[in-house]
Formats: sequence, structure tokens, C-alpha cells
Amino acid sequence: MPLTPTDLTRIATTTVDHYNQQAEQFWHGTRDHNVRQNITALLTRIQAPAPFSILDFGCGPGRDLEAFAQLGHHAIGLDGAERFAEMARAHTGCEVWHQSFLALDLPPAHFDGIFANASLFHVPGQELRRVLKELHATLKPGGVLFSSNPRGQGQEGWSGGRYGSYHDLPAWRDHLTAAGFTELTHYYRPEGLPREQQPWLASVWLKASPQTADIERTPEQPPAAP
Repeated sequence: MPLTPTDLTRIATTTVDHYNQQAEQFWHGTRDHNVRQNITALLTRIQAPAPFSILDFGCGPGRDLEAFAQLGHHAIGLDGAERFAEMARAHTGCEVWHQSFLALDLPPAHFDGIFANASLFHVPGQELRRVLKELHATLKPGGVLFSSNPRGQGQEGWSGGRYGSYHDLPAWRDHLTAAGFTELTHYYRPEGLPREQQPWLASVWLKASPQTADIERTPEQPPAAP
């Protein structure tokens, strides 16, 4: 049964409330996570000259936003949780937009790259293609989207006060290609473990332009970390 506007409002509000209430615990639990592989996967695929304009979509308290800024890029954060947005501004000094994932207001053709690390799985499946099309529109031609989400078999629902939607690779490909993206590569995390112990699906996607349309899709191995 389709989710109603009331359902979607409840999903967004309840999930954001959870993160607002758990903001400090979340920061202490995740600030030392090593996602260098994911940052590299995005930055090495962008074809424009550096420094890049990067949107950290679902920036949380600002761990990765800070990393992009320290690398010399123009990084802007976005998060639906007001407490996260406040923390990210204070921690990084970067511009951070407080926007719901389900009610985005993004400038057209503005970013070279979007870093959506552990964020898009909070978008209900029925809204995902709409949101992805909005992300596609805010990328410059030739821009790149990175995403990493906990994978599943199409299930979605509540877990500990948060709503999540969990896709396998074929379903994720269907959503991204329907939104206009071309796959560049994908891989599973954490590195070096058997597939059943890799719950995260990471993938990199291109917004094609005449100059980038002939870029070949590569195997699932990620680029080497710097």
C-alpha cells in the first residue's frame, strides 16, 4: 500500500527526531570511522579540475565534511536533523543546509560531486527516484554521485526509531538509472571480508555530459586509497 503524505511526514519527522535526540552519542560512535575508501571513490571519478564543489548529503555532525574541506574542496553539508546541522557548522566552519531529504531545495547544476554516505537508505522506496532525480539535477554535467547504504532484499520499515529502505544491487541500479545516472563502479564494505560480512553496498554514478558519455563502466573494485 502506498505511503500517504501523512505517512511520509511521520517517517521524516520521527527519523529526524531520533537523530536529534542521539546526536552526541552518534558523534562519539562514528567520528573515528574510516571512510577514506569512499571519499577516494568519489574524488577520483570527478572529471572537472580541482578544487571541487561537493555536497555532503546527510553530513551528520560533519566528519566527512571536514575531510573534504581539509583536502581543499568547497564543501557544503546538508542534513535533515537540526542538531546535526548545528554541530557540523560548529565543527567544520562550512556552510550547512538544514533540509529534509523529502523536501529538498537544491540549486541546479551546482555541484561537481555528491557524497551520500549512509543517508539515502532513509528515503522510502516510493520517493527514492524523485529524490535521486533532484540530486541528478543539482549536479553539473559530468558530475558524480557516491552512495553507500546498508544492503538488503527490498525490505523497508522501522528500526530503533529510524526508517530505512534496503536494496540489493539490481534494485539500486534500477533506481539510479531511472533517475538518469550511469554506473561507474560499485563495491562492498568493509574491505577484505567475505561478502556475507559486508553489509554495505557502495556505488559511484555519473551524470553524463557529451564529454563524459564515453566513460566506460569499471569492475566493482574501488580505486586504491591515497
